[in-house]
Amino acid sequence: MKFGYFDDTRKEYVITSPKTPLPWINYLGSESFFSLVSNTCGGYSFYKDAKLLRLTRYRYNNVPYDSNGHYYYIKDGDTIWNPGWMPSKTELDTYCCRHGLGYSVFEASKNGLSAVLTDFVPVGASCEVNKLTLTNMSKGLKEIDLFSYVEFCLWNAMDDMTNFQRNFSTGEVEVHGSEIYHKTEYRERRNHYAVFAVNAPIDGFDTDRDTFLGAYGENSAPAVVVNGKSGDSVASGWAPVGSHHLKITLQPGESRDLIFVLGYVENKPEEKWVGLNQINRAPALALLEKFNTVEKADAALAELASYWENLLSHFSVSSEEKKLDRMVNIWHQYQCMVTFNMSRSASYFESGIGRGMGFRDSCQDLLGFVHLIPDRARERILDIAATQFEDGSAYHQYQPLTKKGNADIGSGFNDDPLWLIAATATYIKETGDYTILDERTPYDNDDSKATDFMEHLRRSFLYTVTHLGSHKLPLIGRADWNDCLNLNCFSEEPGESFQTFGPSEGPVAESIFIAGMFVRYGKDYVTICRHRGLEEEAVEAEKAIAAMEKAVIEAGWDGEWFMRAYDAHGDKVGSKDCEEGKIFIEPQGFCVMAEIGKDQGLCQKSMESVEKYLDTKYGIVLLQPCYTKYHVELGEITSYPGGYKENAGIFCHNNPWISIAETVIGRGDRAWQVYTRTCPAYLEEISEVHRTEPYVYSQMIAGKDAPNFGEAKNSWLTGTAAWTFLNVSQFILGIRPDYDGLMIDPCIPKNLKGFEVARTFRGIDYHIEVLNPEHVEKGIAKLIVDGKEVSGNTIPFDSNMVGKSVHVTAVMG
Repeated sequence: MKFGYFDDTRKEYVITSPKTPLPWINYLGSESFFSLVSNTCGGYSFYKDAKLLRLTRYRYNNVPYDSNGHYYYIKDGDTIWNPGWMPSKTELDTYCCRHGLGYSVFEASKNGLSAVLTDFVPVGASCEVNKLTLTNMSKGLKEIDLFSYVEFCLWNAMDDMTNFQRNFSTGEVEVHGSEIYHKTEYRERRNHYAVFAVNAPIDGFDTDRDTFLGAYGENSAPAVVVNGKSGDSVASGWAPVGSHHLKITLQPGESRDLIFVLGYVENKPEEKWVGLNQINRAPALALLEKFNTVEKADAALAELASYWENLLSHFSVSSEEKKLDRMVNIWHQYQCMVTFNMSRSASYFESGIGRGMGFRDSCQDLLGFVHLIPDRARERILDIAATQFEDGSAYHQYQPLTKKGNADIGSGFNDDPLWLIAATATYIKETGDYTILDERTPYDNDDSKATDFMEHLRRSFLYTVTHLGSHKLPLIGRADWNDCLNLNCFSEEPGESFQTFGPSEGPVAESIFIAGMFVRYGKDYVTICRHRGLEEEAVEAEKAIAAMEKAVIEAGWDGEWFMRAYDAHGDKVGSKDCEEGKIFIEPQGFCVMAEIGKDQGLCQKSMESVEKYLDTKYGIVLLQPCYTKYHVELGEITSYPGGYKENAGIFCHNNPWISIAETVIGRGDRAWQVYTRTCPAYLEEISEVHRTEPYVYSQMIAGKDAPNFGEAKNSWLTGTAAWTFLNVSQFILGIRPDYDGLMIDPCIPKNLKGFEVARTFRGIDYHIEVLNPEHVEKGIAKLIVDGKEVSGNTIPFDSNMVGKSVHVTAVMG
């Protein structure tokens, strides 16, 4: 069952019913100011940091779903309705929501009145703009009352939800004409405030929530709206809100446009005030001036469209497979950008208060993002590295506002250091910029301990070398990629954090997944060393990599697949000897990507085992058989019911690892099958089962052991976005940046006749035509660059061609 459709021309997903299985959201913003908006106008806004600078409230896990947002109430006679259906939930005559790239449009009508709400965050401005167009489609006069509404958050979202003994006494506002200022805590330690304004004279306002809603009132029918008259309330303590009241008269066929702006403003400490408790409104007025007419708002929307058009032009594909084109050209890359901006912090599922930016997460996000804005990728890599410790380990998370490590979570996740090598190698392959290695970069944000960035990579590599267990495999620490496999936790008390309970130093549990990572990304480290002229170091690194490969084959191969780990007792995890959890997805993907045992046939056997034991129609499950009892020696992974999350759920994040691994052994048909089984565009027809948005990836799909097999959760902010784009663009389509040039190495289903790709790489526009006349799955028989045949499958980078176009024909065979 579908709840909408793709409009590829407009690059939109059009939702035709407000009653989607879950809120289907969009992200607005690309720099510092962000808003989340659902298909019913639910959501919230923040500046840079969803925890520390939250502008508006959103009620997670509430009933009904999607409570609180950026609402407009229309009172037409006795009928009250909203353009996004919520929160009044009045049955509408027509409805659609169009989620586009950085904007959303809500089109609705009721009783001969049409409302079109366009919602976006402009490029280069710290605000959200709402353009509301009301049109009288009836034959009679329309006299309506319009009420805007936002509920302000008291900045720190965690404190806002918990510290009521303080927060019920701190709310402060100022009202100046059509401008409502949320200045809570501005008198003391804050230099910022929020402004909510409309570009028209108003007939009333409210800033006190209790007045607006009424005693025991609720958002679905606020007292002020029901009565058709604002209270002109000024919040003093309690909960501040922002609401404008406009009386609007429309002749038959007449339209009225209004521009509402919700903005964030900062003042210098010495410029905070213009009088006693009178805030300096000058920067707010300058901000509002930019969008105070329809023409200015439309121009800003056009600029936003150009911004995204330019970003997405760096990579596009044209093929006979339109769903592939749709995802690669629009939604994959869009989700990669959103995930880069948000990491794992702010969504319908993530409250924005606990996770901040993940060290591992943000490094992985770069894999799918670096080709879009390399300069920002470079900046992000250096920000991440600055949270590293001197021994090469790292804070597992950091806050985006402060860029400081999160001490509450701490370190000890032993795969983290290697992800820094992965991200850096990806950046250098894309840009050819080795100067990043010379950047002075601190440890734990202490500039007195700064070294060049190359030293950070060295310590990342050596951290694994110096943290090996009895099988010569890497120690897992608190956890590796799978944060829920906690081999050193041993928690038996409810409420303890599996990730932070127990020691992070000293335990002997080992990870074969990290071993696969070390081999794969260690090879990149060797290449970087050689480019720096560090031949002796490169040779030593190669010896360590060879020793790790040997250890994996001798201690990590289980006969048909790679084992997952050794626990703290030295017992096998992910082995045929185990009662439950005999085979895991992670080591199969990474050990095969690292080509460990490829010549001995181990990679082929591993992939055959994945297909035999882990495959389902909705994707590859994380493990089998699922755990049916709690194993204290394994931790959180065994705490979930079978088929959910890490306990045999379909983790979409690591399905691309298997697809990439299949390209390593040349099985294009299988790589394609794995790709399509979790790709949203191929799941649109089962939206009632899948439930999350059909235009973006989710973190997890319930596995075959779950009663709700096929149901997705935790959409948008997931490493699945970057990994899947990496998979489809660089390994299936095979257009892969390398240190010395652009590699053409497709691995496709044999029935695909070919495709065309436009790819900007280091300032050169490549137009690549791939032909598959022999219907093979992998292999380039001929590579022609601007009419000249080139040996091999890599186009050497030629700086003389920067700014020019290059035509490439690759013939598979």
